[in-house]
Amino acid sequence: MSLASLARTHPRVVDWSIRLDRAPAWSWLALQAAALAPTWLWMAARLRDGSDDLLGLLALGALAVLAWHTRRELRASPRLDWLALAMLGTVAATLLRSMLPPLVSGLLAVLALACGLSAFLPRRVALLPVAGLAVLALPLLSSLQFYAGYPLRVVTAEASRWLLAPAFSVLREGTALLVDGRMVIVDAPCSGVQMVWLGYFTACSVALWAGRSDRDFLARVPAVGLYVMTGNISRNAVLVACEGAGRPLAPWGHEALGLIVLAIVCAGIAWAMSPHRKRITEESIAILGGRHVAAAA
Repeated sequence: MSLASLARTHPRVVDWSIRLDRAPAWSWLALQAAALAPTWLWMAARLRDGSDDLLGLLALGALAVLAWHTRRELRASPRLDWLALAMLGTVAATLLRSMLPPLVSGLLAVLALACGLSAFLPRRVALLPVAGLAVLALPLLSSLQFYAGYPLRVVTAEASRWLLAPAFSVLREGTALLVDGRMVIVDAPCSGVQMVWLGYFTACSVALWAGRSDRDFLARVPAVGLYVMTGNISRNAVLVACEGAGRPLAPWGHEALGLIVLAIVCAGIAWAMSPHRKRITEESIAILGGRHVAAAA
């Protein structure tokens, strides 16, 4: 049956299909979000009972700002590849929810939502920073601290030992350092898990603001880990040195040092992700080109 004959015999069906095809992007995203409601309820319960940090709300806010900022540029015809991934991810997160750990099904859900959003976003918006913010929105800090906290503390303690060896007699046992006979423990807050979260949040947010492509973003991701590890090891080395010298910092000094280092680390990551180097290169080429032209004249 042709579309014309279908329109004559069943006009309501045809009209409904046209209206459905012309539905705004917000309606499709709202339907997907509604389908993933069990994941949002689990996330809310985990935050409400204090099982995890509230930093994930910051990532959700960044995604909301992106969606609001590009609301007039959302595509009328979504990218079918990302839309198909969004549908598959939504179905998988829903059907496998009872069979997978909540954090894994939650990961599927937020990645599906990121694919759904990317299907309607303009092509200039990179997918990887959007997916990164979606993952950071999960309540995963306590899980990261449980699984990655100890290895990070061991690396931090060993690096601090190397930094302090010229000035102190330092021995390491696990995550504890014996500095000139004084025992200093690298505890959970010194693992740098929160600094890791804030570092990658800064990277994703600045990359979206700067209009970085997925390739540019991936090329700069290693710098994020370098900044975070350098900052956390430096902060820990200063604290251990003060403890080993018998002059431990007061609690307010401990917090102030952590905030200062965090600010420096996030500023460095923002600098690495910002478009300044491209502008500087273009200006340098223009200046050098002008000099060559002047010399030739």
